[in-house]
Amino acid sequence: MAIGLTEEHEALAASVRGFAERNIPAGVVRAALEADAEARPPFWPALAEQGLLGLHLDEAHGGQGFGLLELAVAVEELGRAAAPGPFLPTVLASAAVRAGGNAKARDALLPALADGSRTAAVALTGSFTGRRDGGTVVVDGAAETVLGASLADLLVLPVAIGAETAWVVVDAADTTVTAVESLDRVRRVARVEASGAEVPAERVLDGLTTAAVRDLAAALFGAEAAGAADWLVTTAAEYAKVREQFGRPIGQFQGVKHKAARMLIAAEQARAVAWDAARALDEDVPEAGFAAAVSAVVAVDAGVRTARDAIQILGGIGFTWEHDAHLYLRRTLTLRALLGSPGAWAHTVGERALAGGRRPVELELDDDTRPLRERVRAEIAELAAIEDKGELNTRMGDAGWTVPHFPAPWGRDAGPVEQIVIQQELKRAGVKPPSLMIGAWLVPSLVRYGTREQQERFLRPTLRGQMVWCQLFSEPGAGSDLASLSMRAERVEGGWRLTGQKIWTSLAQFAQWGFCIARTDASGPKHDGITYFLVDMKSEGVDVRPLKELTGEAIFNEVFLDGVFVPDDRVVGEVGKGWQVARNTLSNERVSLSTGSGGLGMGVEELLAFFADRTPDAGTVSEVGRLVAQGHSIDLLSLRTTLKQLNGVEPGAEASVRKLLGVQFNQDVADFCWAAQGDAGATEVPMAESGIVGRAMLFSRAMTIYGGTTEVQLNIIGERLLGLPRDPEPGK
Repeated sequence: MAIGLTEEHEALAASVRGFAERNIPAGVVRAALEADAEARPPFWPALAEQGLLGLHLDEAHGGQGFGLLELAVAVEELGRAAAPGPFLPTVLASAAVRAGGNAKARDALLPALADGSRTAAVALTGSFTGRRDGGTVVVDGAAETVLGASLADLLVLPVAIGAETAWVVVDAADTTVTAVESLDRVRRVARVEASGAEVPAERVLDGLTTAAVRDLAAALFGAEAAGAADWLVTTAAEYAKVREQFGRPIGQFQGVKHKAARMLIAAEQARAVAWDAARALDEDVPEAGFAAAVSAVVAVDAGVRTARDAIQILGGIGFTWEHDAHLYLRRTLTLRALLGSPGAWAHTVGERALAGGRRPVELELDDDTRPLRERVRAEIAELAAIEDKGELNTRMGDAGWTVPHFPAPWGRDAGPVEQIVIQQELKRAGVKPPSLMIGAWLVPSLVRYGTREQQERFLRPTLRGQMVWCQLFSEPGAGSDLASLSMRAERVEGGWRLTGQKIWTSLAQFAQWGFCIARTDASGPKHDGITYFLVDMKSEGVDVRPLKELTGEAIFNEVFLDGVFVPDDRVVGEVGKGWQVARNTLSNERVSLSTGSGGLGMGVEELLAFFADRTPDAGTVSEVGRLVAQGHSIDLLSLRTTLKQLNGVEPGAEASVRKLLGVQFNQDVADFCWAAQGDAGATEVPMAESGIVGRAMLFSRAMTIYGGTTEVQLNIIGERLLGLPRDPEPGK
């Protein structure tokens, strides 16, 4: 789990992590913590020899010729180690010099910054003023908190010259640098004062804006916060596995397990947004400022939250000076303080989003996919020419377009790249595949476990969108703990008779068929003796009773089966082995939900549409910005999962946390829009805006329940991804 996604980035991360393990042990960090004054760390020459200071710089300037993304990979790893010294201040300064329009400054300054012979720091704020004296700028003023200034040879300062702000590079020797008591005592801040400091023209960074410098800081600070968050998650989880209270590991208690799981979620979001900010700045796209602002809102705050939560899990030991947790709290708090108010950054995100300046989350494929794209586009053009929707659905279902990743004859044996091309080209052509609804969850199980006869009878009409399904899984006493089901299936001549009750069954009143699990043998463990059936919903003994929900509608149903006969040829998989089939179905349900299919709930698009004809005040714009940043991070998690698959890298935690975050986000957006209506929220008029938003707000309550409740999902993340102890069996 790291910012980088490609094999090359993983190799870079491994190299930097190895360097940190060899050269930045706890003793080095502790020495910096306890030192009376800040000094260059002993590993500085070795760090320079590794070429890490110049990852993002051109080879002509002594760099490695990569970009800010590669630098972010290194920053994350050194952030994980809480590295002391001027690495982050120096690379931020060299990135700013590189971004400036002054070629002479780049030629003169960057080689020494790349080889480590000179260090630098950037004043993100300050009260410097300047006056021009011929080609020279004379600088006066001060900045109270400059990260790394005590160790810097060069200082990059913002200077007000009339109504303009110019960024200049000053020799630290020409200023007064005063150490101050720093919250982060491993890497400290200092006060910088200039009095008549002369800056020659070749040191004025023409074209460099304050926004550009702050965006660079947001990306790199976000990367370091992501590294800190990763260390904190790992440390807290490992402690929770072994620390015992009341006779069992504290990681077995849900309160601890859920806190650790949410820490992991925050760390994954931090990685995603810092990664995107670095990419956007490398690409130099107009939306780069949006991506950087999202990093400032999400990533740095995630570092602070994980530090606080880690200390909570560590308990008394985490509050001691001897444990390193406080070092990461001090560091992440320092990053957030220097970067500026998260509320101000959220306001920037909100303003840009409301003005249509969001960064699209899109997957761009290489040019070598062009022949594939041309072939797919030509085939889809034939589909687009079909005017009759029924004929189109039949053609798409029979030709494998509905589930292209499945093997023929049901799919097109499409690999990951072809799947993406197909999705993009279908969208471009405005061709919508048949809607499988709940049947989409069944298809993979039938492909894997179904007989040839079952596949021919049920798959083809399902893939054509001609067969409506419902899922007969949940029971009054078996929801998230599905294996506790009590529906009985008794052996009779030619098949089985099913008796029991199912609940929360969506679309059962419209479904032609249902896929159902029932207990065929109660003598063994609860996960055994379960069988998977296909039930004709028109069968004698099936009683569907709609459940009126809190929205006033009836999508859910109770379904009573009273001795319903199901022939043997409708058993999927082996008798007694239905739990395996059901898990396959459930996993596919969660994948479907995690990718946002079905258009359920209110998301970023609905949020922005809600405010399209409104003039929100500053506080509301900031709240919109926070929500947009959250939504953007969730979309990035999906994109990163896809990119890992395309790069042949095993997906990490991104896919597991996407569903949990997505449904919570839908709730938050619906709640926010409803509250923003004021007293109009007390009305519920059909088709009126307030009624639509009110309905979405009420319906969103279901989103953290179906498909696995939030609490169960947090358990899964804690146990499967962090290795925390499983909940004890009842009675133990």
